[in-house]
Amino acid sequence: MKGKLILVLGGSRSGKSEFAERIAKRSGKRVTYIATAAVFDEEMATRVKLHQERRAKDWVTIEEETDVLGVLSKGGKGDVFLLDCATVWLTNLLFYQQRLAPDIAPDIIERRILEQVAGLAETVKRGLDLIVVSNEIGLGVVPEHHLGRLFRDLAGKTNQVLAARSDSVYLVVAGIPMEIKSGLHK
Repeated sequence: MKGKLILVLGGSRSGKSEFAERIAKRSGKRVTYIATAAVFDEEMATRVKLHQERRAKDWVTIEEETDVLGVLSKGGKGDVFLLDCATVWLTNLLFYQQRLAPDIAPDIIERRILEQVAGLAETVKRGLDLIVVSNEIGLGVVPEHHLGRLFRDLAGKTNQVLAARSDSVYLVVAGIPMEIKSGLHK
């Protein structure tokens, strides 16, 4: 039996994480929260702490910056995973690729990362439910730096791949969730 994939999109501080957490909580199932943020400064530590305090105490939290697919491989039928957030995960993968091979061509980086995104979408075939939080960043200005443009393009393509394979897609604006794709539209 196939699990469900739910994508929750929104801008910064739109309320997308809180909405995704409500979906996970309403599932009534065991929830594993995959936190992808790395803490490099006090401001980020404060953001992470707010997220941690908001989570249900019985949820399992796994902090994983890059190997999200490895975490999901340990899940199975009936499990609910909440990935917060896909765009932070993409950032981590992009910087990891840059550190690993600084002269690597952008199209190769993009292909490698999008292969992982496709693998992410495929995990629900094992019967687990996956809720993915992701930033909608394509509504802003064109970044000046090539790495910023690569990231923006990767985020847009990631959101497209996940949305195409999702059972439901929500866009959260100013704390208000709007369902933009339901199981009826698949």
